[in-house]
Amino acid sequence: MGSSPSRPTRRSYLPKPWREMNWGDKQSDLQFVNNFRLQTEDQQLRILLHGPAGAGKSSFINSVSSVLQGRVTTIAPVNNPAEDGFTKQYTSYKIPKGNEDHFYPFVLNDMMSLRSDSRRTRRAHVKDVKKAMKGNIRDGYAFNPECSLSKSDERYNGSPDSSDKVHVLVCVIDASSEPLQREDVETLQDIRDDAAELGIQQVAIFTKIDVACSKTKREMKKVFRSKLLYDRVQNFSRQVGIPEQHIFPVKNYDSEKNVNDEVDALILNALKRIIEIGTDSLKNN
Repeated sequence: MGSSPSRPTRRSYLPKPWREMNWGDKQSDLQFVNNFRLQTEDQQLRILLHGPAGAGKSSFINSVSSVLQGRVTTIAPVNNPAEDGFTKQYTSYKIPKGNEDHFYPFVLNDMMSLRSDSRRTRRAHVKDVKKAMKGNIRDGYAFNPECSLSKSDERYNGSPDSSDKVHVLVCVIDASSEPLQREDVETLQDIRDDAAELGIQQVAIFTKIDVACSKTKREMKKVFRSKLLYDRVQNFSRQVGIPEQHIFPVKNYDSEKNVNDEVDALILNALKRIIEIGTDSLKNN
């Protein structure tokens, strides 16, 4: 009797990593961030985070702070991970450097999450993101899901300077969630088009990689050999248009009590590239 044909097995690990990363570069990347300076002393690089509810924007801000301060910190309020987005106001976060009187020369901005409630809320969100990118929104503005910020509002900044404007736009995506709905993809495409029109580079952060891929959770260094994560990165890149090399997988600090070298390495790798890309944007505008 002939042998029965073998069933194809689904490969969970790729034979080669889809991106090379030197895991021993943590100190090098940390030194890069610590040495980062802008030409003008009072200038700051503005990084705006946006994306669907529950993706982990605020947690990413806290994770960046944790890596740079060498301990788990919480500078941005976060909700229960199982619940939707917590941020309701436009908020700028500076990270202390060395002592309370000095800060890193970049600002991380958090804003209300994208929601798919209706076409009206999606359109209002796109308009608000564009106004934030142009520097028209002042800190403390409470977002209204039904309508965008008006010029008559006291939080509207009609004369933004270079530091008010966004230099790099970061789309934060939950790698463990279901595929994006068509409406959300179209909204993110609209935001990307607005960013391109303003000359602002865009990157994406894929969070919750440990939830998405159990093998990555067990061995973080194999994140770039995960077929599941690579498939999701490729799919998102095709849908929204952000190049694969501008999409960075990370694990945010959420329940940890102490920082971890491998988690730090991924966050620092992403932060370094965000700073480099944002600096190029600043020079060209």
